[in-house]
Amino acid sequence: MIERKEALLRIKELFRIHSAVGLVGPRQCGKTTLARYIEKEENECTFFDLESAIDRRKLESPELSLKNLDGTVIIDEIQRMPQLFETLRVLLDRSNNQTQFLLPGSASPNLIKGVSESLAGRVGIVDLGGFDLLEIGAENWQTLWMRGGYPRAFLGKDDQSAALWRENFVRTFLERDIPQLGISIPAETLRRFWTMIAHYHGQVWNASEFARALGANEHTARRYLDILAGAYVVRVLPPWFENIKKRQVKSPKIYVRDSGLLHSLLGIDTLSDLSGHPKIGASWEGFVIEQLISCLNKQSTYFWGTHAGAELDILTTVRGKRYGFECKYSDAPGSSKSMRAAINDLQLNHLWVVYPGESKYDIDKEISILPLKQIPKLIEKLKI
Repeated sequence: MIERKEALLRIKELFRIHSAVGLVGPRQCGKTTLARYIEKEENECTFFDLESAIDRRKLESPELSLKNLDGTVIIDEIQRMPQLFETLRVLLDRSNNQTQFLLPGSASPNLIKGVSESLAGRVGIVDLGGFDLLEIGAENWQTLWMRGGYPRAFLGKDDQSAALWRENFVRTFLERDIPQLGISIPAETLRRFWTMIAHYHGQVWNASEFARALGANEHTARRYLDILAGAYVVRVLPPWFENIKKRQVKSPKIYVRDSGLLHSLLGIDTLSDLSGHPKIGASWEGFVIEQLISCLNKQSTYFWGTHAGAELDILTTVRGKRYGFECKYSDAPGSSKSMRAAINDLQLNHLWVVYPGESKYDIDKEISILPLKQIPKLIEKLKI
């Protein structure tokens, strides 16, 4: 088993502040496995799996079932019983409450509504995605890039078996999981839209272009995007803009969050297939961005661009300082006019260019070339 130390640490930190922690993420990303690990580690723990009919029956009278439990209570897939949120609010507000509630769940309207309305201010949220460089070891980055971070894909015996698992995941996600989330859109329509996003991976969102391709209106295209983003399979990366007397891009960029799913939607099964594919640069960009966001543990990350052509793949703030990242699939990347514009206009403390090579080197005092495998070390240094 690959230990997910960072996720466990974030859960423990939030339990110091809140009596309830929500563990959210896409299907099959390892939420239940992590919850079972916590169950074994805790001295006193009660586990309810709401995909089990027996456990659902146990919680048909939730206040009676939960009010006398001590220690840690885990309610897995809580979005299947949205009525539990009101009961949890009552239990969490008890003056003598000593119980901790861990609530793993996949994104759904019920989960979002329950947390935002019934448990607002009472629950901390941990976002769990697939494996990242901190968890699998930086030396395994090529396998992670090709297969993606879903545990069953990454741990597959070879690329072909991983590709088969991902294809089955896409099918069951669209045909079973999406309807279970209360969304009634034909699976084939949503798959076509998801595949379009794969081909536009790393580009600025253009609602009218997607609407024309779907034969629908822009509102429908935006709704489909929101559904896939809310299910944690698409990332909508917001733009950063400020008063710098330049016309700046104000539409988000879109990415398929998991590189393995991107490759499956594009029909790429092996590294040799990927190496000759025209989307290899976009695939690299999306992969690096996901690793940076995961290792930084920050949702407040942005891209920046101007209509004159200057752009920055990632802009983030750590301990009050602004940093930029560019993603280049190149043997020996250098600096560019666009990078200089980003440093000057955004007042960056430093800019790193992440590439798949082995050597770290500085172009000057403001720009460094960084191998992907050194991201964890850099992030650790920035957080100190």
